Amino acid sequence: MKTDALWLRAKVIKAVRDFFWEQGFLEVETPALIPANVPEEHINPIGPLSSWQLQTSPEICMKRLLCSGHTKLFQISRCWRSGERGARHLSEFTMLEWYRAGCDYRTLMADCTELLQYVATTCLPVGRGFKRNLAQIDPFAPWKHISVQEAFLHFAQVDVWDCLKKGLYEEILTSVIEPAFAAFDSPVVLLDYPAELAALARTKPDNGELAERFELYVGGLELANGFSELNDPVEQRRRFEKANCTRMNGGQAALPLPEPFLGALAAMPESAGIALGIDRLVMLTAGVDTIDEVVAFIPEEL
Repeated sequence: MKTDALWLRAKVIKAVRDFFWEQGFLEVETPALIPANVPEEHINPIGPLSSWQLQTSPEICMKRLLCSGHTKLFQISRCWRSGERGARHLSEFTMLEWYRAGCDYRTLMADCTELLQYVATTCLPVGRGFKRNLAQIDPFAPWKHISVQEAFLHFAQVDVWDCLKKGLYEEILTSVIEPAFAAFDSPVVLLDYPAELAALARTKPDNGELAERFELYVGGLELANGFSELNDPVEQRRRFEKANCTRMNGGQAALPLPEPFLGALAAMPESAGIALGIDRLVMLTAGVDTIDEVVAFIPEEL
């Protein structure tokens, strides 16, 4: 089974790469060992916090390339996050990220539709969709788009703002909202997050309480996270510092700030970017339940 999965993994990665090359994107490679990651409240890098770290995402360097004038970029790269292990998580994993200048998050939603349809056409038998927990998800069927507030009101009968105030957001999301998405036979786009849940996204022009962020779910499995990019260096620094305060209040160490990125940010045009988990995409294509089944080795085997 593992041999078959590895062949399928290679086929999926080739399909992803072919898709972006055909769309005219520049494939880039950026350093995996960097002096500072994005300071995030719940993500810890691997490596000493006072020295260089393995990247938790290639976003810092890719966004600097946007700032320097590149307009369509993608990268398939290894990423590392401390303490992540489970049926859907590994501390070392493979991430796809792509960025576009001159657009917002809705263009990325269209990209996701085209990409999943391309992968399905290339890597799956005719007529078969992605598979999750025995359910078939058809990327060619109409996709469901629902705001975070609408999802909380409809599926959990609670207001998302009340959940945030009471510290219940993650509990409701994982125990109620995501399982509800598993019932859909097409992908689901969860969009327009409360601004406090989108540290690198710009807010909506007509509502500063909401951010132009979305997540893509397939069979209830979170597959991608994208947003319209914040390009205000002063506001971005404030958000990074707030994240570090939250970390310290929770007993974690503050993370160094990515100063070269902050220094370049004012030159970023209107842009949007997204990260998609390659391992999870292979899981969905293979129709398996755990990430262990689609990688060559898991940590316990090393």
